[in-house]
Amino acid sequence: MKYFLLTLGCQMNLSDSERVASVLDAAGCTKVDNEEDANIIGILACSVRQKAIDKVYNKISKWNKWKNNKNLITFISGCILPADKEKFLKLFDIVFAMPELPQFPKMLGEYGVTNPLSLIAEPNNTIDEIQLFWNVKPKYDSNFEAFIPIQNGCNKFCTYCAVPYTRGREVSRPSQEILDEVRSLAEKGYKSITLLGQNVNSYGLDKKGDELTFPELLEKVGQIGEEVNKEFWVYFTSPHPRDMTDDIFHIIAKYDCLGKQIHFPIQSGDEKVLIKMNRNHSLEKYRKTMQSFRSILPQATVFTDIIVGFTDETEEQFENTRKAMEEFKYNMAYIAMYSPRPGAASYRWEDNIPLEEKKRRFAVLSDELQKHTYEYNKSLVGKTIKVLIREKDRKPGYLSGHTAGKIVIRLESDDLSLIGQIVELKVTGAARFSIEGELVEKTVNC
Repeated sequence: MKYFLLTLGCQMNLSDSERVASVLDAAGCTKVDNEEDANIIGILACSVRQKAIDKVYNKISKWNKWKNNKNLITFISGCILPADKEKFLKLFDIVFAMPELPQFPKMLGEYGVTNPLSLIAEPNNTIDEIQLFWNVKPKYDSNFEAFIPIQNGCNKFCTYCAVPYTRGREVSRPSQEILDEVRSLAEKGYKSITLLGQNVNSYGLDKKGDELTFPELLEKVGQIGEEVNKEFWVYFTSPHPRDMTDDIFHIIAKYDCLGKQIHFPIQSGDEKVLIKMNRNHSLEKYRKTMQSFRSILPQATVFTDIIVGFTDETEEQFENTRKAMEEFKYNMAYIAMYSPRPGAASYRWEDNIPLEEKKRRFAVLSDELQKHTYEYNKSLVGKTIKVLIREKDRKPGYLSGHTAGKIVIRLESDDLSLIGQIVELKVTGAARFSIEGELVEKTVNC
């Protein structure tokens, strides 16, 4: 049997898809790159964004028509709201929650797919389910970049967010498993490793006294970096401002292997909107944390998330967000136009900012962002920096990668052996969202 996987949404879904692929491979199936060639087609869905759900409906409508001419099994998992799940049960052959992945081979067996896997022991509760899921060894999509889930779920209940309803409450993965996976990947030569969670800096708080805290986990990761004689960078996403502490910044500064970049969502620069979003932190708290970050890690970059057009957001409140962008000078911002999601608290409220106004605000923030990204990128021109080469660039004859601070950089080269290597480049040019460089030395550390 041949299978095709479509992954939508965040990096957590990408990580989950690697475990789905591992289970299907172990069941004797073969992955293909084109959905037309597959007998089993699955989606890792994302109920957090309406656009992603719309894509699911478009795909399954097409795939179900194919069943008139070929044998085809369809399945869906990922981040799915209960309301969406009810609809998907009528459209897909198999619908399962991600913690149920170890039972997936049995589900396929009911459709006549024979496989050599025996059923993994039945879980006793939700935490057992998640642990069994984490025990599935992922089939990494890359041989130099990897994602490591460190927790599942979210306890924050931001009013706009569906994640607590799609993934449940926070459960921390055992730290020894995480550290073993980091060490294994580093020793195999992986160059970029990202620790994943909905609120990574609340890691361990659900097992207080019995598990490491997030700063302690980072410290252990840093020590692995000193022990393994290979160069690699470790990142994490996403932290929450409420739980962010200065000791995290000091630990990042202490160890070379901890990437000098953080993703630090602000969502809004207005106090009243932050309260309405139930973010449970003030703008002043965010500001003080950013000041500490800049003081302790002056060379590091910072990315953020922002929502425009949240329910009742006034022009003055939006202007406060623009001022916050001007103040904090982000290196990247992922700006989203608000769309209500069933299950989230804000779904009950009127979505009363017109789409055209949301688009205008999106454009204003995009313009503000570009001012600061361009200034920062220009400051790198003439410097020699380390870069992870990731892939062929869209521009013929070029490769692309990112710096330790995750700034995108292009290199004029057709040497594909550089892909997956950390090299030194001299920065020769700058654009708004990227820089360009020339090779100084082929590899720093293989």
